[in-house]
Amino acid sequence: MNGLVAILRDLWERIAIYLPLILMGALALGTYWLVRNAPTFGAPEPAAKVRHEPDYFMHQFSVKTFDGTGRLKNEVFGTEGRHYPDTDTLEITNARIRSISPDGRITVATGNRALSNSDASQVQLFGNAIMVREATTDAAGHALPRMEFRSEFLNAYTNDERVSSNKPVIMTRGRDQFTGDSMDYDNYDGVLDLKGRVKGLLVPNATGAAR
Repeated sequence: MNGLVAILRDLWERIAIYLPLILMGALALGTYWLVRNAPTFGAPEPAAKVRHEPDYFMHQFSVKTFDGTGRLKNEVFGTEGRHYPDTDTLEITNARIRSISPDGRITVATGNRALSNSDASQVQLFGNAIMVREATTDAAGHALPRMEFRSEFLNAYTNDERVSSNKPVIMTRGRDQFTGDSMDYDNYDGVLDLKGRVKGLLVPNATGAAR
């Protein structure tokens, strides 16, 4: 009996010598198994490039914009509208834009198609583009004649009261008429810059009223 105990004690002592190595090997195998069976996560995908595609449509619509005091600045009408999120622009079919200056002067622009930014401060008109400011008076009470621009393309900056075109344009002020191959008009400065083949027709006003 004593001999068996001595054999078992000797065997245990031998096993105890290698026990740390056995435990380390078991731990390494367990870690390897966990790594192999753990769920994998792919690298984050890059954000998809925003395409130039409309994110919503409108039919027979009108959109109004106001300034900080609540005054109506612009009103946009159209038979169809398509909003593009990548450029935050609104493409309009059969467009009509009504703009009101701080002193109450009204300008109306129309076109077969228009492209407007988010607040209608810049509107590009394509095809049969017409912009009209009816006769009115300025802040000092001076008469301002009716003014009209016609072209196949007009680029209007409603807040700055500027209009330009790189296409042939006809500008009518009262009874006077001017034509050119391109144009830049600044209403604040009262400057009309016509380029290319420029022609002008000035009609005398016998009554002395503003033309």
